Amino acid sequence: MHRLFHVPLSPFCRKVRLSLAEKRIEVELVEERYWEQDPDFLRRNPAGKVPVLRMNGQFLSESAAICEYVEEKHPEPALLPRDAEGRYEVRRLVSWFDDKFHHEVTSKLLYERVNRKIMGTGYPDSKNVKAGAKAVKFHLDYMAWLLDHRRWLAGDVMTLADFAAAAHLSSLDYISDVDWNRSDAVKDWYAKIKSRPAFRGILADQVPGFPPPAHYADLDF
Repeated sequence: MHRLFHVPLSPFCRKVRLSLAEKRIEVELVEERYWEQDPDFLRRNPAGKVPVLRMNGQFLSESAAICEYVEEKHPEPALLPRDAEGRYEVRRLVSWFDDKFHHEVTSKLLYERVNRKIMGTGYPDSKNVKAGAKAVKFHLDYMAWLLDHRRWLAGDVMTLADFAAAAHLSSLDYISDVDWNRSDAVKDWYAKIKSRPAFRGILADQVPGFPPPAHYADLDF
């Protein structure tokens, strides 16, 4: 069986998990405390980051590269459009969430509230938390604008862009840091993607010391 070395609340790991699950590729999940820099893990990925996917006898790293590799090896159901313009837009939005959203929001909220405690690196920086809480509003508004013009974030069908966004938002939702009342369009989009079978494993995640809110796994939130 394929094996994924991951951290439950990592949005990058979640994006890969969602892609694999949507394509019905079974994978064994192995929780990896990557910050401890275990020599065995560093042999799998010298960059010392998760996710790392063991597939077809090789170790694959970097979430975007992993997702595109899986897409090429298992093209159905497709998570990237066939046309160049559509693929560009998906890649642009994946980069938006994995770069801009991650830097401005995820790292300021999730990493401060959860990762610091798990890694033993001190208490949350209140300035970062305030900055993240402010920035997430801008990103939700941008998503609302996209969804006013499209059925899904990148177009008329669900793509990897939706999984990238949902990976980050679901991680934040685990710690109640998403105001779903800000946009009906974004809430409806998340309800649709949250109801997919591929999301079941994500909704079952439990992080010791950080119980999820009651609405986290509720499909009718």
